[in-house]
Amino acid sequence: MQTLILTLHVIVCVSLVILVLLQAGKEGMGVIFGGGSGSVFGSSGAGGMLSKLTAFMAALFILTSLSYNIISSSRPDDKSTILDVKLEETAPAKAPAPSAPAAPSTTDDKKAAVDPLDQTTGKK
Repeated sequence: MQTLILTLHVIVCVSLVILVLLQAGKEGMGVIFGGGSGSVFGSSGAGGMLSKLTAFMAALFILTSLSYNIISSSRPDDKSTILDVKLEETAPAKAPAPSAPAAPSTTDDKKAAVDPLDQTTGKK
Protein backbone atom coordinates (compact mmCIF):
# COMPACT_ATOMS: atom_id res chain seq x y z
CA MET A 1 0.00 0.00 0.00
CA GLN A 2 2.85 2.32 0.84
CA THR A 3 4.47 1.75 -2.57
CA LEU A 4 1.18 2.41 -4.37
CA ILE A 5 0.65 5.74 -2.61
CA LEU A 6 4.25 6.78 -3.21
CA THR A 7 4.01 5.94 -6.92
CA LEU A 8 0.73 7.84 -7.23
CA HIS A 9 2.30 10.78 -5.40
CA VAL A 10 5.22 10.98 -7.86
CA ILE A 11 2.84 10.83 -10.83
CA VAL A 12 0.69 13.60 -9.32
CA CYS A 13 3.81 15.73 -8.70
CA VAL A 14 4.97 15.48 -12.30
CA SER A 15 1.44 16.14 -13.61
CA LEU A 16 1.06 19.16 -11.36
CA VAL A 17 4.33 20.66 -12.60
CA ILE A 18 3.26 20.19 -16.23
CA LEU A 19 -0.18 21.70 -15.57
CA VAL A 20 1.30 24.74 -13.88
CA LEU A 21 3.68 25.27 -16.79
CA LEU A 22 0.77 25.08 -19.23
CA GLN A 23 -1.16 27.85 -17.46
CA ALA A 24 -1.67 31.06 -19.40
CA GLY A 25 0.77 33.82 -18.57
CA LYS A 26 1.28 37.29 -19.99
CA GLU A 27 2.46 35.94 -23.33
CA GLY A 28 -0.32 33.40 -23.75
CA MET A 29 -0.83 29.78 -22.92
CA GLY A 30 1.93 27.29 -23.48
CA VAL A 31 4.56 29.73 -24.76
CA ILE A 32 7.24 27.32 -23.66
CA PHE A 33 5.91 24.76 -26.19
CA GLY A 34 5.38 27.27 -28.99
CA GLY A 35 1.61 27.60 -28.63
CA GLY A 36 -0.36 30.79 -29.18
CA SER A 37 -4.01 31.81 -29.13
CA GLY A 38 -4.86 29.15 -31.72
CA SER A 39 -3.42 26.23 -29.78
CA VAL A 40 -4.74 22.77 -29.04
CA PHE A 41 -7.42 23.99 -26.64
CA GLY A 42 -9.05 26.36 -29.09
CA SER A 43 -9.11 30.09 -29.57
CA SER A 44 -10.90 30.79 -26.31
CA GLY A 45 -8.08 29.13 -24.37
CA ALA A 46 -8.22 26.46 -21.74
CA GLY A 47 -8.23 28.64 -18.66
CA GLY A 48 -11.27 26.97 -17.12
CA MET A 49 -10.26 23.41 -17.87
CA LEU A 50 -6.58 23.85 -16.86
CA SER A 51 -7.41 25.65 -13.64
CA LYS A 52 -9.94 22.97 -12.62
CA LEU A 53 -7.48 20.20 -13.48
CA THR A 54 -4.71 21.98 -11.58
CA ALA A 55 -6.95 22.39 -8.53
CA PHE A 56 -7.87 18.69 -8.68
CA MET A 57 -4.20 17.65 -8.94
CA ALA A 58 -3.29 19.97 -6.05
CA ALA A 59 -5.99 18.37 -3.87
CA LEU A 60 -4.76 14.91 -4.90
CA PHE A 61 -1.19 15.98 -4.06
CA ILE A 62 -2.24 16.99 -0.54
CA LEU A 63 -4.23 13.79 -0.11
CA THR A 64 -1.34 11.54 -1.17
CA SER A 65 1.10 13.50 1.00
CA LEU A 66 -1.01 13.12 4.12
CA SER A 67 -1.90 9.47 3.47
CA TYR A 68 1.74 8.53 2.86
CA ASN A 69 2.71 10.28 6.09
CA ILE A 70 0.02 8.46 8.08
CA ILE A 71 0.82 5.04 6.61
CA SER A 72 4.59 5.35 7.01
CA SER A 73 4.39 6.58 10.61
CA SER A 74 1.81 4.04 11.83
CA ARG A 75 3.59 0.96 10.51
CA PRO A 76 6.00 -0.55 13.04
CA ASP A 77 9.49 -0.86 11.70
CA ASP A 78 11.21 -4.23 11.90
CA LYS A 79 14.67 -2.73 11.73
CA SER A 80 16.66 -2.09 14.84
CA THR A 81 17.35 1.45 15.84
CA ILE A 82 20.01 2.87 18.06
CA LEU A 83 17.47 3.27 20.85
CA ASP A 84 16.66 -0.46 20.82
CA VAL A 85 20.26 -1.64 21.00
CA LYS A 86 21.28 -3.06 24.37
CA LEU A 87 24.87 -2.79 25.44
CA GLU A 88 26.70 -5.88 26.58
CA GLU A 89 26.91 -6.14 30.33
CA THR A 90 30.55 -6.25 31.38
CA ALA A 91 31.83 -6.96 34.85
CA PRO A 92 33.18 -3.85 36.54
CA ALA A 93 36.92 -3.67 36.53
CA LYS A 94 38.33 -4.84 39.83
CA ALA A 95 40.70 -2.50 41.57
CA PRO A 96 44.16 -3.99 42.04
CA ALA A 97 44.81 -5.27 45.55
CA PRO A 98 46.76 -2.76 47.60
CA SER A 99 50.37 -3.77 47.82
CA ALA A 100 51.96 -4.37 51.18
CA PRO A 101 53.98 -1.46 52.51
CA ALA A 102 57.67 -1.75 51.96
CA ALA A 103 59.54 -3.31 54.83
CA PRO A 104 62.05 -1.05 56.51
CA SER A 105 65.55 -1.51 55.39
CA THR A 106 67.77 -3.61 57.64
CA THR A 107 71.09 -2.35 56.45
CA ASP A 108 73.92 -1.58 58.79
CA ASP A 109 74.41 1.78 57.17
CA LYS A 110 72.50 4.31 59.25
CA LYS A 111 72.78 6.96 56.56
CA ALA A 112 70.47 5.02 54.25
CA ALA A 113 67.75 4.81 56.89
CA VAL A 114 67.95 8.47 57.87
CA ASP A 115 65.22 10.78 56.75
CA PRO A 116 66.79 13.42 54.50
CA LEU A 117 64.63 16.12 56.06
CA ASP A 118 65.56 15.16 59.58
CA GLN A 119 68.92 16.76 60.24
CA THR A 120 69.26 15.84 63.88
CA THR A 121 69.86 12.12 63.46
CA GLY A 122 72.08 12.09 60.39
CA LYS A 123 74.99 13.98 61.94
CA LYS A 124 78.10 12.32 63.40
